[in-house]
Formats: sequence, C-alpha cells, structure tokens
Amino acid sequence: MRIGEAAELSGVSAKMIRHYESIGLLPPGARRDNGYRDYDARDLHELRFIRAGRDLGFSLEDLRALLDLWRDSGRRSGEVKALAARRLAEVERRIRDLEAMARSLRDLVSACHGGSRPDCPILDRLGGEPEKSEKAA
Repeated sequence: MRIGEAAELSGVSAKMIRHYESIGLLPPGARRDNGYRDYDARDLHELRFIRAGRDLGFSLEDLRALLDLWRDSGRRSGEVKALAARRLAEVERRIRDLEAMARSLRDLVSACHGGSRPDCPILDRLGGEPEKSEKAA
C-alpha cells in the first residue's frame, strides 16, 4: 500500500510516517519502480504500535526502545514493564502538578469578586503583590 493508505489505516499522518522514517524509528518503506513508498502489513502494525505508544505519551526515545523490544522475541518483559512504570510515574507526577495548579486557580477565582471594580486579586497575586492579610502584618 502507498503512504496515504498506510496513514489512513494506521491513524498516523503521512508527514509523521516520513518523520519516523527520517529519524530511524521506522524502517523506510520499500520503493516501487515508480518511486512510491510501499508499505506492508508489518509496517502497518508498527505504525499502529507507534500511534498507541504516542497516545500513552511515550517519548520517541522510549518508543524506539519499546519497538526494539517488541521486535525481539527473546526480550525480557521486565524491561518493558520498567519503561511503562517510568511513564506511569511521570503521568502521576503531572497529575499531582495539575491538581496543585487547579487548587491555586480555584483560590484565585474565589478571591476575586468580579464586577466593575478595577481592583483584582488575581492580577495582584500574579504580579507578586502580597495578599491584604500579609500587607496588614
């Protein structure tokens, strides 16, 4: 199949397929006599693998390692688990960071009365001004 069909069936754009080939993540598609790339079922499977890994947020470096492990029938599943566990830890850390950010934003929103007055505790705090209770001290 040509690159457009491989892109459609895998959910990976033709541009990204070319990029993955250029960085060596995916072997270049075989070339037909007319110069078009030709992809087979194995290529399609690897593209879907890459897409699934990207959807889980794996870096290109981690995807390269996972693909190498996937292609190696003698692989140790412990290596795969370690990569996935590291990614999980990163996701959980980001969730904690986002939850802290949400708490801060909730506090900012609740501190502002809104309306037509020009004073704005949100802008004051973003600008580094201390809260009124801190100014009084």
